Amino acid sequence: MADTGNSIIKFQPGRFHLGKRKNKDASREEDFFDYNLLAVIILLTAFGLVMQYSVSAYDVQANHSAAFTKQSMIAILGIILLIGVSRLANYHWLVSMSGGIYIVAIVLVAVTKYIGIEVNGAKRWLKIGPVQFQPAEVMKLAVILFVPLLIVKMGRKFRKVKAPFIVSIPSLIAFFSVLYFTKNLSSALIILGITYAMIVVAHPHPKWLVLGFLILLGAAIASYPILKSTLAGNPLTGDFRMRRVMVWLDPQNHQKAGGYQVLQGLYAIGSGGLFGKGLGNSTQKLGALPEAENDMIFAIICEELGIVGAMIIMSLFIYLLFRLFFIAINAPDLLGSLIAVGIFAHIAIQVVLNIAVVLNVIPTTGITLPFISFGGTSLLFLMTEMGIALNISGQIVEKKRKA
Repeated sequence: MADTGNSIIKFQPGRFHLGKRKNKDASREEDFFDYNLLAVIILLTAFGLVMQYSVSAYDVQANHSAAFTKQSMIAILGIILLIGVSRLANYHWLVSMSGGIYIVAIVLVAVTKYIGIEVNGAKRWLKIGPVQFQPAEVMKLAVILFVPLLIVKMGRKFRKVKAPFIVSIPSLIAFFSVLYFTKNLSSALIILGITYAMIVVAHPHPKWLVLGFLILLGAAIASYPILKSTLAGNPLTGDFRMRRVMVWLDPQNHQKAGGYQVLQGLYAIGSGGLFGKGLGNSTQKLGALPEAENDMIFAIICEELGIVGAMIIMSLFIYLLFRLFFIAINAPDLLGSLIAVGIFAHIAIQVVLNIAVVLNVIPTTGITLPFISFGGTSLLFLMTEMGIALNISGQIVEKKRKA
């Protein structure tokens, strides 16, 4: 394989490059734009609004809530933001500012501990004027842009064994900052997952990194019986994470500590059956299921649309990930490829974690279902990431087919 400048990253021929592709025959080439990705984003967002309307209908009547109107306005703003970012001259412009974005994210996360808005017992929100947002979302975007830049800058040095650890330093700082200042373990883990995915894809010997991850995963699975026997029958401790683990292991006997939400979500899924009760006919959303419009919205989807409806939504997410994968392997340079991988990892991790929580496969965490759950900050930053992915797709050169 030909050497790509300072890079020693080896991928499929003609797929990954540090520089832009050279047009051998400009007359037979045209820019590519992934309209399929744009279509699936709009479909998921529209479905999210339909579900928000369904879930919030009771709350609107009972409490005169304007949550659906707010989410609709944010979705429209997000689409405008997506189109704007996707039409920027070049995604390299955003990457050039990634260091500054990273520093700003660190500062925002740090000040949240002291001047943040407390919601459900946790300070994870900042309010600047009329705008309220989660700095952890800014951090995710910063890592997606900054880590690929560091990998590309390292060039041939990335071959060394210690290189992945050096590249991981900004993400580790981000991890501990989010964990310490906002107590948001789920977002901190997502940041590490995004970084790990980009490093595995970029490293010339990823098998050792994958092997290390599998060993850690195997150890975690093997420790489950020990953990369950150790915690069984013990009183709930003052640590909320330990409480969540105990609720996960035995939600029936710990309903007051959080097991009630888990059980109600499972009841919603079970009562939906194969085809569901019909859109708008959920009973669990009528006050029985906490956070029905947010973290637990997948349970309402299963109750109203059944397993078939849930599979259709999961298929849309899989197709969205496929389009991101397509962009990653066809991006004009290594930088664009790794950014697409980071966005892919973010969406994949968040979807898997949200569904796993609803099914009680893992302890409860504050993870939203992308594009569907209620939440303005999450949706706007997801739209920004999708805009960057579309911007990368716009730099792909596609040869015209012969007539």
